[in-house]
Amino acid sequence: MCAVLLGCAGGEANTICESTPGMEVFCGFQNPEDLALSPDGKTLIVSQAARTDGTGGGGLVAFTPESGGPTPLFPLENATPGPGDWGSAQCPGPPGTAFSPHGINLGRGPDGSWMLLAVNHGGRESIEFFEVLPSSEKLALRWRGCVPAPEGANLNDVLILPEGGFLTTHMFPASGTAGTALQILRMIAFETKLGRVLEWQPETGFSDVPGTEASFPNGLEISDDGSTLYLNVYMGDEVRAIRLDTGETVFSAEVESPDNATWSSDGRLLVASHPGSFLETLACTSIESGSCIRPFQIVAIDAETGISEVVIDSDGTPMGAGTVALQVGDDVWIGSFIGDRIGRAPLPH
Repeated sequence: MCAVLLGCAGGEANTICESTPGMEVFCGFQNPEDLALSPDGKTLIVSQAARTDGTGGGGLVAFTPESGGPTPLFPLENATPGPGDWGSAQCPGPPGTAFSPHGINLGRGPDGSWMLLAVNHGGRESIEFFEVLPSSEKLALRWRGCVPAPEGANLNDVLILPEGGFLTTHMFPASGTAGTALQILRMIAFETKLGRVLEWQPETGFSDVPGTEASFPNGLEISDDGSTLYLNVYMGDEVRAIRLDTGETVFSAEVESPDNATWSSDGRLLVASHPGSFLETLACTSIESGSCIRPFQIVAIDAETGISEVVIDSDGTPMGAGTVALQVGDDVWIGSFIGDRIGRAPLPH
């Protein structure tokens, strides 16, 4: 893809797994793009995307600092899937070994049990449903169903709605490598609004969410009362607050290339941001090992006013290309769409 787009140079890799005073790193991962926290608050659930060279799929893994490394959750050999009763009746069955998760979200399932949703690009474009199994020993997941994406969809993040169903970001139409490159160039040059947010409900299927047309919609979050959607517009350099009942924009906060969003303990949004050129970020896909030395920021945004401040400003070492910041205690855990590590850094107060 990078070669198609103006022949951009390859990304610079840091292959040394060594922490710095400002960030502790934990290695042994594969493209840990998104993070969620287990219901008991003790374990990270990590979405590992497939290898960029196409030689293997991805998966969901569990991690605690004491574990020494990631523990596979899905797929597992000889695992017994659930009955497939969550999601859509059109789900053809569990995903295969090509499973490649992207955005993930933890919430309550149809029967009140804990559920993890994952965007999947491997083998099919879909939202996969997993039950989080209660256990006193270790975290476990069981596949329970899926929702196949609409034809031509190219999904990124997913968000469980408080009253059921989910929202997902459709970045731009899927059209192969050359077609995707052309669409990205259009978004870079003209901020062409090729994407939007989709809502899925069991009774009605997919529908467009008003007010969400955007140039490369990325991460999502929602207010506690379910009234306001926060949409990260990657190619539009904005975080947009939208009233779900009317589609009205409440505010637009300027943030360079905002990726995923999470809630901080003080009620602000924590948004991973990639200052600079999109081609710099895309060049990271060429690294073969280690972490891409791509600067990133974590931006905190007031959910009522849109006022923002940079709370972490990283030069890309000891890990770079941060895509998510998840607060746990006084620290944030940081994932990346590319590379072999996650980071932990103190969150300034």
